[in-house]
Amino acid sequence: MKVAILAGGKGTRIVEETEIRPKPMVEIGGMPIIWHIMRHYARYGHDEFVIALGYKGQYIKDYILKYSSLHSDLHVSLRTGEVTRRNGLAPDWHVNLVDTGLETQTGGRIKRLAPLIGHETFMLTWGDGVSNVDLDRLLAFHKAHGKLATITAVRPPARYGHLDFDGDRVCEFNEKPQAAEGWINGAFFVLEPEIFNYIEDDTTQWEKEPLQNLARDNQLMAYKHDDFWQCMDTLRDKYVLEALWQSGKAPWKTWTEA
Repeated sequence: MKVAILAGGKGTRIVEETEIRPKPMVEIGGMPIIWHIMRHYARYGHDEFVIALGYKGQYIKDYILKYSSLHSDLHVSLRTGEVTRRNGLAPDWHVNLVDTGLETQTGGRIKRLAPLIGHETFMLTWGDGVSNVDLDRLLAFHKAHGKLATITAVRPPARYGHLDFDGDRVCEFNEKPQAAEGWINGAFFVLEPEIFNYIEDDTTQWEKEPLQNLARDNQLMAYKHDDFWQCMDTLRDKYVLEALWQSGKAPWKTWTEA
């Protein structure tokens, strides 16, 4: 099943990083966050990607083109320029890189991917959020209800530590847990190709009319994921994700190194 990833936004809320590269290329643990996302999908057998590029898209193109060389031992003949790769660690993924325009909105970017998606069920996510959502269960949920769209609903991470009291005594303390109340759009969609009919043009925001009209038409279902989810909207978010990775207990690391 193809996985569409929106990676064309300007990332203005994390401008400290995105002045020099697109947000999906901001690194966690020395690897771009888009790599973490792709590893999660590949762990469930989804290894054909369609990436919607926009702002500084050449950085993502360059990274994908050079990935095999960057993660392999190389023998280079200086005379002929011939390069032989050895001990390559590059995964067997197939990646389509599509320039969807600098100012195109999220819905427009999705619609521009339609020729590569074809008439098949596909997955969709953003290039800046990680989760340990079980993609097998998500897909099974989507197939069972028979609607056009499934959205993964998540509880946002709490900004501050959570305290439970017994009188004035603290009986439980959780440092920045997932919020106990409220659900938000966590992306990680499963979609039928008919959703392209809900998108008008490049100016359409996926989060507005398309999702609103899918809900109105009783074609939008929510898969509730109450475990780990974290987007990287700000520099603070990046620091949180980096600290989790360095701890060796990153919840979204669902794959093995082999």
